[in-house]
Amino acid sequence: MVQKLIELSLRNRLVVLLAAAGLLAWGMLSINKNPIDAIPDLSENQVIVFTEWMGRSPQVIEDQVTYPLVSNLQGIAKVKNIRGTSMFGMSFVYIIFEDDADVYWARTRVLERLNYAQRLLPEGITPTLGPDGTGVGHVFWYTLKANKMDLGEQRALQDWYVKFALQTVPGVAEVASFGGFEKQYQIVIDPIKLQFYNLSMMDVMTRVKAGNNDVGGRKFEMSDMAYIIRGLGYIKNREDVENISVSNNKGIPIRVKDIGSVQMGSDLRLGIFDENGEGEVVGGIVVMRYGENADKVINAVKEKMKDVEKGLPEGVTFNIAYDRSSLIEAAIKNIQSKLLEEIIIVCIIVILFLFHWRSALSIIIQIPITIGVSFILLNAFGLSSNIMSLTGIALAIGVIVDNGIIMSENSYRQLAEWKPPAPKGES
Repeated sequence: MVQKLIELSLRNRLVVLLAAAGLLAWGMLSINKNPIDAIPDLSENQVIVFTEWMGRSPQVIEDQVTYPLVSNLQGIAKVKNIRGTSMFGMSFVYIIFEDDADVYWARTRVLERLNYAQRLLPEGITPTLGPDGTGVGHVFWYTLKANKMDLGEQRALQDWYVKFALQTVPGVAEVASFGGFEKQYQIVIDPIKLQFYNLSMMDVMTRVKAGNNDVGGRKFEMSDMAYIIRGLGYIKNREDVENISVSNNKGIPIRVKDIGSVQMGSDLRLGIFDENGEGEVVGGIVVMRYGENADKVINAVKEKMKDVEKGLPEGVTFNIAYDRSSLIEAAIKNIQSKLLEEIIIVCIIVILFLFHWRSALSIIIQIPITIGVSFILLNAFGLSSNIMSLTGIALAIGVIVDNGIIMSENSYRQLAEWKPPAPKGES
């Protein structure tokens, strides 16, 4: 079989050269298309289900949220394992799928089961899916540098402007905010006044929720004109909260300000984010979508940040806290330089030892073709270029050259031992 293949190649040299040139061109295109990262992604193929129920203990979360979700998510196709974690006010369920399962197909299957499991959870509790990223998807961290703004204003700027803008970048799965204070209206109730007006905390909560709403009405016609009647009830400032009616006493409305006070405060914090020991900061973590090119996504985020920075208040700028693209580019540049050095040294050694340019060329030309085919296979199996894969290619160059040298020496030996048949008429 091998002999016939060699004979076929020798008879069709032009076809072999065209096939080699085609593989080389295909390999060059594959190098440009292959995702680049610094480290290989060895994380499991998983989908995360997050549920929040603030104020509940871990045992309550476990019994009423985590356990119903875990028990109903079992039986999904291609699931290897399901893990649940309960903590104060939060539940995490990790559904581990087989490696050959498509991540978006897996998320669809989980969503189908969540629609059924929703009825088993407490009223008002809605589980959500985590971002379609992986364990190494945190590719870029940034902070806001704003000396003239307090942490609450910085967090509001991050949540309502910067975050939404960066999430539009292709390849970004999520921008997670951290640090600062999340602003909220806080009602401080006087228990004595509650008792005086015969009210409960639940009555106040229900009325406040109902008071923050627009009410639609019907169309009113007058003088050949039509008017849409509606009640405007959305809260815009602290005074709107104070004037919400929670009950009445002999026809006189009892407002929130009659039973307590309203203040602007921050949500409960379980920790702070400090940068280099210089104080608290506000910023975000860019999570890359599954299977994307990390270097390309980071560069796109940086370009978007330049546009976003134009709309920031005066004196507010971005400060990059972590940028994986620097590690990626340094690693790729180092590997590329070592590959080039290795190829040059191998070429010189092959030419010096063989002293035959055609044999040396046939061996040297195998190096770029083999590297190109390697990237074709990386794309075919959905693998990214990283330090590990590029180092493996660099180490394999010696094996490639060894095979070529062995084949060339064997050909020379066979030619040396071969004697052409004697012409007819000669003995």
